[in-house]
Amino acid sequence: MLSKEYSRTEPESVSEKECSERNKTMNFRFAHNNFNVIDLEKSMKFYEEALGLHEVRRKEAPDGSFILVYLGDGESKHQLELTWLRDWEKDHYDLGDDEFHLAFTTDDMEAAHKKHEEMGCICFENPKMGIYFIEDPDEYWIEIIPER
Repeated sequence: MLSKEYSRTEPESVSEKECSERNKTMNFRFAHNNFNVIDLEKSMKFYEEALGLHEVRRKEAPDGSFILVYLGDGESKHQLELTWLRDWEKDHYDLGDDEFHLAFTTDDMEAAHKKHEEMGCICFENPKMGIYFIEDPDEYWIEIIPER
């Protein structure tokens, strides 16, 4: 059970300095994000073709009930975990209002846009901001932004 300090319903406003002071004895770093997928092979192919991600490691349940595949970009430590669940009975995942997403930077926005346009996976563009989004086979949105 969480202590009262960590079970607040309203978040306390904490400055960056205060947060840094609280965490002096511990460090946190991003490890991975998870997307559940219906067709693991189709999703892996998409992420390799669209973003150059490759399988870093895999974990399969002994009873075959799930497979976790971690994808990496070969540069950062952050990974994308694709989870396939054998007993998922629906044909899709409810992704809410598409308000959560991953973002990737690219050093060649023009070539990236052309590739994604050819793949037919661009789902939203914001030319004023210089960004666009692609959609994977399970309808997750991935933001593409130029390196700054």
